[in-house]
Amino acid sequence: MSRFLFVVPPLVGHLNPAVGVAAELTARGHQVAWACADPELVGRLAGPKAGAVFACGGAPPGERPADLRGPEALRFLWEWYLLPLAEAMAPGVRAAVEAFRPDVVVADQQAFAGALVAERLGLPWATSATTSAEFTDPLAGLPKVREWLDRRLAGLRSAIGDPAGEADPRFSPHLVLAFSTPELAGDAHGGVRWVGPSITARPASADFPWEWLDGGRATVLVTLGTANTDVGGRFLEVCRDVLRERADRVQGVLVDPGGTLEPRGDDKDVLILPSVPQLALLERLERGSGAVVCHAGHNSVCEALWHGVPLVVAPIRDDQPVVSGQVTDAGAGVRVRFGRVTARQLGAAVDSVLDEPGYRAAAGRIRTAFRAAGGPSAAAAHLEDLAREFR
Repeated sequence: MSRFLFVVPPLVGHLNPAVGVAAELTARGHQVAWACADPELVGRLAGPKAGAVFACGGAPPGERPADLRGPEALRFLWEWYLLPLAEAMAPGVRAAVEAFRPDVVVADQQAFAGALVAERLGLPWATSATTSAEFTDPLAGLPKVREWLDRRLAGLRSAIGDPAGEADPRFSPHLVLAFSTPELAGDAHGGVRWVGPSITARPASADFPWEWLDGGRATVLVTLGTANTDVGGRFLEVCRDVLRERADRVQGVLVDPGGTLEPRGDDKDVLILPSVPQLALLERLERGSGAVVCHAGHNSVCEALWHGVPLVVAPIRDDQPVVSGQVTDAGAGVRVRFGRVTARQLGAAVDSVLDEPGYRAAAGRIRTAFRAAGGPSAAAAHLEDLAREFR
């Protein structure tokens, strides 16, 4: 039996893949614990068998300006969120290590405190790469941003890691688990263990009106994830118009967690809810016909493709442009411009992925690769090997 400490940021998209791996390790007889700035979120997503959860310092206050895009958004993400988060989490991660005494630290790729504290204490650590965007070098062509980031990471290592260390905290020299496969992401980074998505059952969510769905029409799910409620109003409005125009053959399920859409009398063919049981709904789309319109968040994309469902992707920021490029390069979807798409353009994209069989065929090929990769079982096996290697 080994002990594994998962160090994760307080973000649903980063926790969900780790939850499946942790559950698999627990089922194999190992002990699991967590270090996170939001213990309640861990408990909600991982359920009653989550194991010990150690609280860490939280994310910095304030919000990112909604209009930031491109390199400015990337730099702001690092400056405002990722680097301060690492500094805030480090004392709690160290306390968790001292209390739990793990054999291996499993550090999310954006939770640098896990990697650097493990490095400082001489513990083996694995990277949990919940997005494959970092494997494509998002800073290519931005030498000044790269130079700035290298300086900041060096300062962070001096503060909370081993000053003599050399490993990039985003890429463990021991083990990098990537929750995708080369069929979607490409195999551009050596040494990565491609385990495919970590898709596992989740705690039951609010009731969904399954009787509302009409088996004679295609279903289109529209979701912008959990972190984009501040910027999604216009896009969701365009989606509602597009779906309403196609009500004779399409029904829409539109996720609006921020309540940005005002009710309208013609919404009878567009179901608007603050949340949906996404995996169960995707299973329904897999058995019938349909598509997903989303922001190209890595989890949303992988969950759709796990079910062989084609996509319309409208990237907003961060890793989303890279992931959307992966979708279109694989032939599994169509990309539109989030901030400028018109109803005509979005409608044409939705029609394409619903009517042209090549998109669903490409999504099916990725589904086959994802399911063959092993998911949580393969990830757990790699972690067990790492624990044995350093025992």
